[in-house]
Amino acid sequence: MHPILRNILAVIAGILGGGIINMGIIMLGSIIVPAPAGTDTSTPEGLQAAMPLFEFKHFVMPFLAHASGTFAGACLAVLIAVKRKMVFAMIIGIYFLAAGAYMVSILPSPLWFNITDLTLAYLPSAYLAGIWLSRKSD
Repeated sequence: MHPILRNILAVIAGILGGGIINMGIIMLGSIIVPAPAGTDTSTPEGLQAAMPLFEFKHFVMPFLAHASGTFAGACLAVLIAVKRKMVFAMIIGIYFLAAGAYMVSILPSPLWFNITDLTLAYLPSAYLAGIWLSRKSD
């Protein structure tokens, strides 16, 4: 496969794979830690209305989902990319950081969660994946 096509595939696979992991953990989290009684989080409006009722425990799984999804997506991108693997890991991290920043802008989540999520979940996870899987020959 041509290196440019393989690198494009690395980014696409990283975004899709990371997104699948992210959503899987979010869905699992809603089973493990159900939303407060009487709330409907199945719609964006319902989730916005329920956010003020969420406790610390409701934010653990989303953080893990964001960090794990980014890590998995970056790992996938590093494994597929031809060269400059750390660059591809960080592209995935930046993509998920942008998506996280968008979510922070539309959901009224607590400031402590926004800061923790945006600073610790995305770029550090992508960087760790890049360090872990990158070859020293890059």
